[in-house]
Amino acid sequence: MSRGGIQGFQKERLVQILAARRLSQVQLASLVGVSPATVSKWRAGTQAPERDALDRLAGVVNVTPEWFTRLPTTKVSLPLFRSNASAHVAARAMLEARLEWAQDIAVALAEFVDYPILKLPSRNFVDPEEITHEEIELAACECRDLWRLGRGAVQDLALAVEGAGIILIREETGIAQIEGLSAWSEALGRPLILLSADKDNGYRSRFDLAHELGHLVLHRSIQRPTERDRHKQLELQAHRFAGAFLLPAETFAAEVRAPATLDDMLLLKRRWGASVGAIMMRLRALKILDEDGALALFKRRSARWGAKAEPGDGDRPPERPRLLRRTIDLLVDENVMPLDAIPRHIGLAAFDIEMLAGLPEGYFQGKANVVQLARLRTSVPPDAEERMNQSGTVLQFRSPPKT
Repeated sequence: MSRGGIQGFQKERLVQILAARRLSQVQLASLVGVSPATVSKWRAGTQAPERDALDRLAGVVNVTPEWFTRLPTTKVSLPLFRSNASAHVAARAMLEARLEWAQDIAVALAEFVDYPILKLPSRNFVDPEEITHEEIELAACECRDLWRLGRGAVQDLALAVEGAGIILIREETGIAQIEGLSAWSEALGRPLILLSADKDNGYRSRFDLAHELGHLVLHRSIQRPTERDRHKQLELQAHRFAGAFLLPAETFAAEVRAPATLDDMLLLKRRWGASVGAIMMRLRALKILDEDGALALFKRRSARWGAKAEPGDGDRPPERPRLLRRTIDLLVDENVMPLDAIPRHIGLAAFDIEMLAGLPEGYFQGKANVVQLARLRTSVPPDAEERMNQSGTVLQFRSPPKT
């Protein structure tokens, strides 16, 4: 129970902001001008800040004072991280906090619009040992069928993911070792995916997105492992799903000439939107390459291009999320909410909302030069719902509540 200070101070918000800003309690205490012991009491919930201290606290971490009194949204499910090394504990905490902020933005916007209906294959595996290679291939095919993608190359995976009702965020995190994370939101009734924009490589970004999609489909009911081998098993399964989803067995295999060369793979890379490394792993999974052949090809790739880059990596710009950005655009353009009222409504700093929603820098200082991509509709034609759910480009106003 808090003693003294403002009423309704939410200690969980303080925990969240420390993680999101990557601040220690000692650093925050110095910035606010209080003792570390005081911050520790705020964090434990045994004391709440006085009004002037709350104003200073909000100022140094760049949120509104009122944000600290808002009940936190139900936490997202525990994400699976590509790296579970102890050195990345603070980085993982920061990314989880950013994902929770993205959830806050999506929840606030959902008061005004309906997002596309969620379409994901249903799998209830509770143990990774249940998940066979055949199950992964079937799940990837089912996902394509649900999204009506056929078996060809996916032109824009980000658009397909958002059209299926998943909230997608792509932002610079400053943490190159962690390419992405995903989690389920009880508050939204749908999952979120956050991708790192630190590496400007469209091929890598597509694979990272397909990898997180694999976690959402295959591992929703599996407890997050602490054992290294079990963690690696889940990662390999998500990798295999990404390969099966991006490079469907029947159509992709038909385009591979034997024996496969690196030059052949560069052509496949551009056509299918997957790196040569991912293509080689898929050929190994499909047994088009045996273990010795795959090893020899990887060695030739490393000798010819090095270990970290491939020719043409800059040819395909990373795909950009659209859903949150377009939602905010529509609210402003349809005069549902003034531009400067949106950060206040959400409670976060304008620059945090801009980053998480994929908005241009300075968006909330004025919307000049922002391209209008879609319009809200007051009525929806009979076939519009299906098209809306496929494209994710049209959002419908939520009906106002009855009073």
